[in-house]
Amino acid sequence: MSPRNKLKVDLVIPVFNEAGIVAQMHARIRAAIDSLPYAFTFIYVDDGSSDATAEELSALAKSDQRVRVISLSRNFGHQAALTAGLDASRGDVVISLDADGQHPPEMIGQMLDLCAQGYDIVQGQRADDARLGRFKKWTSGGFYKILNAVSGTRVLPGAADFRAMSRRSVDALKAMPEYHRFLRGMVSWIGFKTAILPYHQEGRVGGTSKYSLGKMFRLAMDALFSFSLAPLYVGLSLGGILLLLALAEMIYVLSFWVTGRTSNLAPGWSSLMFVILIIGGMLMVLLGFIGVYVGYIFQEVKRRPVYLIKEKTGGDE
Repeated sequence: MSPRNKLKVDLVIPVFNEAGIVAQMHARIRAAIDSLPYAFTFIYVDDGSSDATAEELSALAKSDQRVRVISLSRNFGHQAALTAGLDASRGDVVISLDADGQHPPEMIGQMLDLCAQGYDIVQGQRADDARLGRFKKWTSGGFYKILNAVSGTRVLPGAADFRAMSRRSVDALKAMPEYHRFLRGMVSWIGFKTAILPYHQEGRVGGTSKYSLGKMFRLAMDALFSFSLAPLYVGLSLGGILLLLALAEMIYVLSFWVTGRTSNLAPGWSSLMFVILIIGGMLMVLLGFIGVYVGYIFQEVKRRPVYLIKEKTGGDE
């Protein structure tokens, strides 16, 4: 097949403070794909790195004509960087993977084989890994159980941002311009034909994970509040329970009047304070949920871009 007729495949690779790793990972990806009969383009997205990552990416763009570099104006986050790469892609198939080596590029060939069989999405699923800590396993498993229980969109447990997508599925994803982005849920929501490809997550080539506990928590909140109204229904349920308790209390008090035991009705300060605290706490929780949704709406209606591009280099730029 001539180069002109080859299937075009874009590799979207977000990068943040990965100096000393970029060139090594690029060589590994090249070793995995150079024998494949496809026309590959590398789209590296520098998510506002503060180290020498930008210089290393610039050197890659000069040494490999297939490399395009998109530099964001600041650190917008992993999901925004992935979005920037997907928006810039033009290939028939788009594959996203991280630059830290935990997504094995040796599986790209298998992904493309499944795409050739008619699958629009080939989703990488992280297999159980004994190296993962108990806390990580517990929080990850609990998150997906809760999300799938309260959301109408099922997200595959262990799903990662290591996936291949057809052009029409990428275009469908680009039609969803929401500000708070949880791409794993969004990819599931569009509903295209999907194949699951399990993989064993390898250790990082170097450096440290950029997903701190706080960032993981914010991503979980984006997923929960973007794909479910369950928190609001929790507040309604708690209100219903309080009404039932109030009815039970009313019946209990009336029983003293009916039986003529009104002398036994003594005001109870502790029980009164307990009820006030319970009601106040539930109201504050419900108002907090409403406040989060209002905040999300506020950020959406401002129509700010998900990311801002500072510079493009390499390729056709």
